[in-house]
Amino acid sequence: MENKMTGSQSLIQSMINQGIKYVFGIPGAKVDQLFEDLKDCSDPKAPKLIIARHEQNAAFIAAAIGRLTDTPGVVAVTSGPGVSNLATGLITATSEGDPIIAIGGQVKRDDVLRLTHQSIPSAALMSSVTKKSVEVEDSNNISETFSNAFITAQSPKKGAAFISLPQDILGETTDRKPIQKLPVLNNGSVDKSQMKEIAKLITHAKKPVFLAGMRASTEGNSEALHRLLKKFSIPVVETYQGAGVISRDLVDNYYGRVGLFDNQIGDTILKESDLVIAIGYDPVEYEARNWNVNDADIINIDTVSPEITADYQPNIIVNADIGESIDALNEFLPNNLSLDDDVQEHLSSLKDYFENKTEMNYETTENGLHPLSIIQSIQNFVNDDMTVTVDVGSHYIWMGRYFKTYKPRHLLFSNGMQTLGVSLPWAIGAALTRPDQPVISISGDGGFLFSGQELETAVRLNLNIIQIIWVDGYYDMVKFQEVAKYGHDAGVKLGYVDYVKYADSFGATGYRVKDVDELDATLKQSQQVDGPVVIEVPVEYKDNIKLKTKIIPNELN
Repeated sequence: MENKMTGSQSLIQSMINQGIKYVFGIPGAKVDQLFEDLKDCSDPKAPKLIIARHEQNAAFIAAAIGRLTDTPGVVAVTSGPGVSNLATGLITATSEGDPIIAIGGQVKRDDVLRLTHQSIPSAALMSSVTKKSVEVEDSNNISETFSNAFITAQSPKKGAAFISLPQDILGETTDRKPIQKLPVLNNGSVDKSQMKEIAKLITHAKKPVFLAGMRASTEGNSEALHRLLKKFSIPVVETYQGAGVISRDLVDNYYGRVGLFDNQIGDTILKESDLVIAIGYDPVEYEARNWNVNDADIINIDTVSPEITADYQPNIIVNADIGESIDALNEFLPNNLSLDDDVQEHLSSLKDYFENKTEMNYETTENGLHPLSIIQSIQNFVNDDMTVTVDVGSHYIWMGRYFKTYKPRHLLFSNGMQTLGVSLPWAIGAALTRPDQPVISISGDGGFLFSGQELETAVRLNLNIIQIIWVDGYYDMVKFQEVAKYGHDAGVKLGYVDYVKYADSFGATGYRVKDVDELDATLKQSQQVDGPVVIEVPVEYKDNIKLKTKIIPNELN
């Protein structure tokens, strides 16, 4: 007679079948059966259980796995507050297109409708922050439910799926075999006649531009775009999550990123364009009302149907695989196609002005380093294969505008929710996924302590993470915008934390630098350290108001 599995064992086998490598989470009585079985599983392909210090951070780590691998990351937590603590992590993943499966313990089925310890309507609670949220009522359904969650999380638009598992079904036996490995999802096929029509529009446009969004930023989609640009060289504007779409050899096509404040070179290019080809663009990244002001023709190429608004009404909508669509479009573009000389001259003048206006600043004052000084040090240190994760704050705007990256999904931003605290957990996910290179994590002194306790997780895993903390003593992204609006700030002052001692208390290596030379030297030294490093850098944000200032003069528009 065939040995039967418990619900917990069936779930683990389902993870093995779908290639899940890690489960991140926090233990508790309602999921301890799953944690015990993960620990005791003899299958070498079983996911590794990694305990985090907070459920929200465990979700962030799993979401980073999803963003970097396109395979859903998995997080497992206990009932009640264990589940509710997932909410921010899951809404961030759903908003920003990161595939993740969250498993939440639940009280026994007989207690679900009772006012018992940690009994909450978990599936209903999570329904507003995920693509799909369900509660399993029978152990025979566990593998099916996980497999469907796997497909849901991976299907366009990618995001979070939540499974509530009552405690008693994890120990019950199942009569059904776990679902086997699922086939690779294929997006819709390309309509060649539609590509031919788009090629005609591009050929006749005077100022065409590509707007590369979050779903353009896969390796395959980026490479398809590169092939097209080598045939017809036109400007590309990236969103923050589209960072790295333009490779180093095509840098002449790069015209900046758009994401905050309508004043960048990318904004100017988009507003002047008579044809915007939006590739994998999601309005949550940067609303069309910020850039679509001249009634330009719009082509929407994506795996996700666009949200139609008064500000975004594409002339042509392509719902198909992005990379295949770009390659098909490339076939119909004529050879020797180029922009008019006057357009090329205008684009060149815009780029020259922008680059001359933003030369790197090596200023160090009594309050700290200029943001551009810090960025230049990091830029000089990293190579193209390193991953840089960025938290939210004033540093996020400076990094988004001025830090260069030449591979997709090697510079990570939270641009849908702009969630504080993502950087270190994301760095943990990146270090697990890309262990051959150190990972740089950038945080402010406000956002870092939202998830700084995960430094212990990084130490426990001996991950090569260099955590740089920009210290100024404020929630500064709020501060400078308050000053711009009201002439003063309120509710943004923070107390000082000694991050060198903080790092030491967790078993990490801490450094404090005072100028660019020390930062350069410390970054090099950090690469020789085994395990996580924390670098405290004082920052002078006196030029933040310039982030809201119009950059391109009227005479160049």
